[in-house]
Amino acid sequence: MITRRSGSRSAAFAVAAGVARGGAAALRAAAPGGRARWERTNFAGRTVELYAGPAAVLAAVAGAARVRPAVAGAVLAAGACGAYDDLVGAGDPRRGFRAHLGALRRGEVTSGTVKLGGICAAGLLAGALLKERPVDRVLAGVVIAGAAHFVNLVDVRPARAAGAVLALAAPGLLRSGPAGELAAVAAVAAGVAAAVLPDDLRERAMLGDTGAHALGALLGAAVVVGNGRPGLAAHAAAVVGAAVYGERVSGVARVPWGVRARGREPV
Repeated sequence: MITRRSGSRSAAFAVAAGVARGGAAALRAAAPGGRARWERTNFAGRTVELYAGPAAVLAAVAGAARVRPAVAGAVLAAGACGAYDDLVGAGDPRRGFRAHLGALRRGEVTSGTVKLGGICAAGLLAGALLKERPVDRVLAGVVIAGAAHFVNLVDVRPARAAGAVLALAAPGLLRSGPAGELAAVAAVAAGVAAAVLPDDLRERAMLGDTGAHALGALLGAAVVVGNGRPGLAAHAAAVVGAAVYGERVSGVARVPWGVRARGREPV
């Protein structure tokens, strides 16, 4: 017997997946600015499309807005920062957190630095709206921004980012009671990831920084709305650790799955 709560999760999953697929199809048909703007060539010589990224942001924002408007705002901001880096930083060979901070110490503001600063600010603002106590607000901001960065760290091969989102969102779907909002947000994240996964795996499309950061922020927000201070502290420690050891995290994500590598690097 399907309960009302499980049915609503299924509906959130299905709607998010449908919006993501429909949004990508609409962008592909319109190709604003010309198709060249929406295409990238991977190191294997294949052309991949970027339509999945903005479509993922649209679906994630629409789904999150039904649960918590503050979550939708954080997802939109993370996606916008990622889109900025996708467009402005496409030719920048520097990759990774340390490379951009090193450039900043030398007085150079890279697109990656702007992106990181914007996502951190959005995470802290969302944390301030989602939690009441100052410590919890800071922890919430760290979790949201850190989760966005983590998903981008693993977006180095086909389907790694979408697969990670699905895997990390799955446990949240089982939550109930006071953490029911976590399940609702997790269902949206899982639905979007499931929609983009097939084309991503086949190297037809990629989330880019736009989609990876947005889905990561959505995962982080799911943690925030469903956890108290102990849970927030544990997740904050995990995402900070992932950021510190970002090169190792990306290295693990590069391990072959039996598909051709895409050559996508974290920014």
